[in-house]
Amino acid sequence: MAFNAKNIIDRYGNGTREENRGSGDRADYIMEYKYTKKILDRYISKEHTILEIGCGTGYYGVYLADKCKQYTGVDITPGNIEILKEKIKNNGLSTINAVVGDATDLNDFKDDSYDIILTFGPIYHLPPNERELVFAESRRLCKDNGIIMFAYINKIGVYITGCLNQAEQYPNQQKNKSLLKDGIDDTRDNIYWFTMPEDMEITAQKFGLSVIENLGVDFTLTPEMYSKSDREKEWAEITDFLCQSKSCTGFANHAVMICKNS
Repeated sequence: MAFNAKNIIDRYGNGTREENRGSGDRADYIMEYKYTKKILDRYISKEHTILEIGCGTGYYGVYLADKCKQYTGVDITPGNIEILKEKIKNNGLSTINAVVGDATDLNDFKDDSYDIILTFGPIYHLPPNERELVFAESRRLCKDNGIIMFAYINKIGVYITGCLNQAEQYPNQQKNKSLLKDGIDDTRDNIYWFTMPEDMEITAQKFGLSVIENLGVDFTLTPEMYSKSDREKEWAEITDFLCQSKSCTGFANHAVMICKNS
């Protein structure tokens, strides 16, 4: 089991924190979901079976319900899974099921079972050694030539956000150590961990995965500007550009690495 499982379960509790995140109107969340769904739309079809590891309350599961053959969501927080099960029941979503499980140990799931694995939560919350367990499980469960997507939080994106929003605190030596060197959130014990695109790609290669794309899905410089501006079209064009450009990925807050299980 993940070493910080209790911390994560305590933070996400009865599922309302994750559900509110998915249904909120914060511009950065909207951007993250918008561009992640664009990525999903390019890779997922009606023939695919999907496993989402760290599914939260099923934001992407509900989105994918009529876009795939079968979707299974697994999350370590029972409250999240209860909310997703209610959505399944209330909306008659026959292509979805949901179970409680730990991303570092999914022994109840059979090898080579899914066409696509979405690992959209665990990398946020685990240190490097346990991220590797998640990479190993994701590859084990994915069919040959299947697709695995890993979402993660960028060190630099977080740091730039701090510099812009908390100029009285950033930069400083403590943040340089905790964020840039150790990749941890020193304001919340053992809850959030950060990485970089190149580190994600090195880990993917270690587990025999071929990196297809590695793209940012939201950017520090745009969310508040985008939500307050009357130039929506112009901001949409630049965010489209940022989210399609690999050279910009390291400056994103959140990014998605798409791999082939070759």
